[in-house]
Amino acid sequence: MKTALTIAGSDSCGGAGIQADIKTMTMNGVYAMSAITALTAQNTTGVRAIMEASPEFLAQQLDAVFEDIFPDAVKIGMVSSSELVEVIAQKLTFYKAKNIVADPVMVATSGSALIKTDAVKTLTEKMFPIASLVTPNIPEAQVLSGLEINNKTHMQKAAGAIYEKYGCAVLLKGGHSVSDASDLLCDEKGMSWFESRRIDNPNTHGTGCTLSSAIAANLAKGFSLSESVGRAKEYICGALAAQLDLGKGSGPMAHNFDLRSEFAYGKNERKK
Repeated sequence: MKTALTIAGSDSCGGAGIQADIKTMTMNGVYAMSAITALTAQNTTGVRAIMEASPEFLAQQLDAVFEDIFPDAVKIGMVSSSELVEVIAQKLTFYKAKNIVADPVMVATSGSALIKTDAVKTLTEKMFPIASLVTPNIPEAQVLSGLEINNKTHMQKAAGAIYEKYGCAVLLKGGHSVSDASDLLCDEKGMSWFESRRIDNPNTHGTGCTLSSAIAANLAKGFSLSESVGRAKEYICGALAAQLDLGKGSGPMAHNFDLRSEFAYGKNERKK
C-alpha cells in the first residue's frame, strides 16, 4: 500500500486540516500519516485560537515518520510561522522527500488569517523550490504573483508568473471565481484547464485541503501530475455534488466515509 504524509494544522471540527487530509488520503487508497504544525480551535464559521507546535517537536514528528514509514508523497497545508516552514523544508530536503504538494494556506474559507506575514516570504523561498506542485486559490495567487485576478486570462498570467518566479508547477484553483470553478495547471508542459461547473453547495469548508490531499494521494500511487490533478478534481466535485450536510455548514470531507461507494477510488478504478 502506498503512503502519504500530511504536514498541517488540526481542525477541531474535522472538515479541514489534518482531519480532512487523513480522510481524503484514506478514501483515495493510500495509508495516511501526519505531522501537526498547530492545534486550532475552529469550526466552519471561523478560527477562535491557534496554538503552534514548537519547531523542535515538529522536527521530532517528521523524523519519526521518515525513519520508519517513508512517505510516497507529502502534502503541506497550514504552516503559520517562518520557523516551522524552515524546519519542514530542512527535513524534506534531508530525507529527499518526493511528490511534495504545497497548499499555501493563508486564509481560511471563513476569512480567518492562518499564517503570519513574515512566513509567506519564507514559504516561497524555502518551500516552493522543493515542491512538485503548489496549489494557491485566487486570493493567494494574487499575493504570490502580485497580479489582480478577475477572469481566466488573469489566471493564466498569474499562474505563469508564479511558475516563472518560483520554478515549481502551479495549480491555480478557480473556486473563488465568480463564473465557474475551473482550475489551471501550469508546468513545464504548458497550461492545462480542468473545467468544472460551480456547484451550489454552502459546505465548502476544507475543499482546498481535500483537493491537495487527493492530488498527493494519486501522486503516491504513481499517476502523473496531470492525471493526479484530474482524479482529485473528480473526487472533490463528486463530494460537493453529493450535497450532504452534517449541520450548519460542515466541510465536504466530513462526509468522506459516506461517499465511499461513489467516490473513494475514482471512476477509472471502478471501471477496472
